[in-house]
Parts: sequence; C-alpha cells; structure tokens
Amino acid sequence: MTSLVDMPCHQERPSLLSASSGYENYRGFLNLLYVILALGSCRLVLENILQYGLLVEFDWPLRFIQDPTNWPSVLLILLVNCFIIFEFVLQLKLSHTLILNSKAKNKWICLQFLNFITILIFPAAYVYYRQPNPVGAFIAVCIYSIVFLKLFSYVHINHRCRQALIEKKNDSHESSTNVSKHPVVYPNNLTYKNLYYFMFAPTLCYELNFPRSPRIRIRFIIRRCGEILVLLSLQYCLGQQWILPILRTLDRPLNQYSALQNIERLLRLALPNHLLWLILFYVYFHSTLNLLAELLCFGDRLFYRDWWNATDLYEFWNRWNTSVHDFCKRHVYKPLVDHYGFNKLIGSLVVFAISAFFHEYLISVPLRMVRPWSFLAMMVQVPMGFAVRLVRSESKTYGNVAVWISLILIQPIAILLYIQDLFYRDFVKDKS
Repeated sequence: MTSLVDMPCHQERPSLLSASSGYENYRGFLNLLYVILALGSCRLVLENILQYGLLVEFDWPLRFIQDPTNWPSVLLILLVNCFIIFEFVLQLKLSHTLILNSKAKNKWICLQFLNFITILIFPAAYVYYRQPNPVGAFIAVCIYSIVFLKLFSYVHINHRCRQALIEKKNDSHESSTNVSKHPVVYPNNLTYKNLYYFMFAPTLCYELNFPRSPRIRIRFIIRRCGEILVLLSLQYCLGQQWILPILRTLDRPLNQYSALQNIERLLRLALPNHLLWLILFYVYFHSTLNLLAELLCFGDRLFYRDWWNATDLYEFWNRWNTSVHDFCKRHVYKPLVDHYGFNKLIGSLVVFAISAFFHEYLISVPLRMVRPWSFLAMMVQVPMGFAVRLVRSESKTYGNVAVWISLILIQPIAILLYIQDLFYRDFVKDKS
C-alpha cells in the first residue's frame, strides 16, 4: 500500500484567475452576468412602470397608417425610381462610347453628376417643405442614401467595364468564384432586371454576376419575418416606455443643468439606448438583410464580422458593416491611394468624413434641423481610435473594453444634444 507521505498534494501551480494559468473557461461567470442583467432589467422595468405607468401606445402604428400627413414619405420613396431610371438611361447612352464624340460623352457625364447631386438635395427639400413624420422621413432618406451609394458603385463598375472594352481587355471584375454557368458581360448587363436586382440586393457593391444560392427556404423566411416582427415591437415598446420619459425631463438647455445632473441623465439614457442599438443591429444586419438575400437567392450573406471582439475603433468600423466597408474600400479608399497617389492616412480620413456626412445627413434631414453633432461624433472617433490603440498595446482586453465604452457613451451624448436643439426650436424659439 502506498503511504500518504508518498502522495504529495502540492506542486507549483498558479491560481486559475492569474494570467499565467492559461485558464480561459469563464462560462460560469458569463452565465452569472446574464442572470444579473436579467434581474437588473426586470427591476428597472418594474421601477419604470411604477413611476410613469404604462406609456406604450399600442394603437400608434394604426394612427400612423390612418393619418394622411404621414404619407408624403411614401410618395418620396416612390419618386426615387425617377433617379434610378434616369441613371440607367445615361448608362445606355454611355455604352456607345466607341461611337460617341467627346462632346456628347461629356454631356452624359455631366448629367450623371447632376443626377447624383439631385438624389441628395431632392429629399432634403421635399422633407423641408412637406414636413412629414420624422420616422417616415428617416426611412425615405435612408433609402435615398442607399440608392446614391448603389448608383455610384453601378456607375464606377460600368465605367471600368467600358474602359476595358475600349482597351480590348477582359474585365477584371469577373469573379472566379462566380457560380453562374452563363456569366453576364458588359454591355449585356444594362437591363432593368439587372439594375433593379442590384437595387434590392443586400449589398452596396455592384457586380455583373453575383453569387447565387440554389433555392428559397420557406422556413428560413418565416423565422426571419418572426424575428423582425417581435424585435421591432420590442424596440417600439422600450423606446416609448424607457427612453421617452428620460428625454421628457429635459425642460431647459443642458448648460443650465449641473455637471452631475448631465452625467446622471447620460448614464440613465446610455443603457436603454445601447440595448435598442443592439436590437437594431440584429434586426437590420441579420434578420432583414438575410431575408432580402433569401428572397433574391443572393449568395453572399457576410453582412457583418465579429465587431464585438474589436480591440480598437478602426477594427470595429471594418467589421461592423461589411457592405459599407467594402464600398468605401473599393470605391473611395483604393482609388485615392492606388490611382491618385494619396497616402493611406488621407484615404482613411476621407472615408471617415464621407461616413460622418451620411450619418449627419440621415439625422438632420428628417428632423429638418442642420446640426453637427452626428458628424462630430463620427469624426471624433479618429483621434479616439489612436487613444484606444494605445490602450490596446497594454492589453487587447482593455482595448475591447475601451471600444464598448465609446460605443455606449458617444450615442447618448449626441442624442441629448439633438433633443436640446429640438426643444429650443419647437418650444423656446417659437414662443419668443
């Protein structure tokens, strides 16, 4: 029999929570976090209902449909087809580049620029004069912005196809991974069917031949539709019950509150706003885009990458929205750096500036109020990105935490500034 003396129970071992232990299975703590978040959320819901009562207006969607003043946005959305068709006609004209003289060619190119400018100006003027509901106006402005970017990609790729045709070269944009047995070649792609497929496809980057999935899965569609319905209803309820009471406490400009009062309101708004933001991410980038892709048999379903693991802000923006990232890289960054010779920093700054412009455009136009807050919220992430990279150099975990903190706090700051300006415009200025 082995003696107890010969069976030592001690050896040189680090504690599990020490970095040197190499232990990584913290699933139990993650489950504890879920329980704490659930209990804390239930307490906040009960506290909110006890303090404010039930604020959710369940008949508001019906009143939105029945109220005729909300329908101008639908007309605005339908009018976007005029710009799409006009651009298609211009592309047909330019497809005859080989037989067009330079004067006629320049005329069609000038009309292209005019069309692009009008796509952005027209909805702003329409919303300003018709003053539709901000929610409907926001949806319409989003559609116009998407159409602008899609048409830009459409024009850029067709231009490169024309150049390749003129130079008697094969188009470099034909993908070797294309599943189509009969690939479309320029100018056979210039059809209404091809263009409108791209307009509805969940991508901003045009290709003559997209990868296609073999069939439409009915169960997949039902599941995505159920997610959209449930999560949008949850967003609606959380917004009315949780966020509006916080915003309604703003009865004077922010500079008339103490610093502690502004910080307290910011922190109160940060949690529900971030929760709605996460729900919006899932509804749009996962449920809605996958639904569109399934209906159109669109094969590329990589609409986002693992942005939640980003260790700096630049990684986050590269992974957060794959469609926008691919568009900016393909149509803005690479042409500036590779073709025009700008350095990479200038190219990145131009991409951020364009992104900041569209963020501001999507907010200012529906609210009929030009303010710089969303633009600045985007541009400030350039210097913040350098700061977060310094934090990441110490630890990737610290970098990821810094990314989450910036995401949670920057948005509610911009929201409070917009609400302050809306309060001044709609109440103070009108009564003075």
